[in-house]
Amino acid sequence: MVRTRWNGAGGAPGGNRVSPIVLVLNGPNLNLLGKREPEIYGRETLADVEASCSRVAKELGLAIEFHQSNREYEIIDWIHAARERAAGIVINPAAFTHTSVAILDALNAFDGPIIEVHISHVHKREPFRHHSYVSGVAAGVIVGCGTQGYAFALHRIAKLIAEPKR
Repeated sequence: MVRTRWNGAGGAPGGNRVSPIVLVLNGPNLNLLGKREPEIYGRETLADVEASCSRVAKELGLAIEFHQSNREYEIIDWIHAARERAAGIVINPAAFTHTSVAILDALNAFDGPIIEVHISHVHKREPFRHHSYVSGVAAGVIVGCGTQGYAFALHRIAKLIAEPKR
């Protein structure tokens, strides 16, 4: 299937239209999901999250590209590439949330909606986790809902993509 950027015109995605692409980006240490601190992050693996996102995206008429990296520059490169072809971004920047002005700058150059996701409730954790560079550019922030937060983010981003541009 050929996938192109969705401009939101003409109503909700689906029908004979090409599915809008949504990038689902995951930051450092999320490759250890299910193994690292399961009392905080749960026992689902990142592969489980990807499978769930794929199911939800299909139901919503979205195409997703799912990525994880422990390297900041790769996340930035994916965001840059998304400028030309993606309708939205769901991002769990993980530890880069609190440190990366570079990811913030890349997201500021993206025109579509961005939803920030965190598996744990960051505001109930260490004080340094309370600040997010990403939140200021995000259309929404989902925290503390476990991996279900990704599904919530996809539902919200589908609605934002479908809304006519003003």
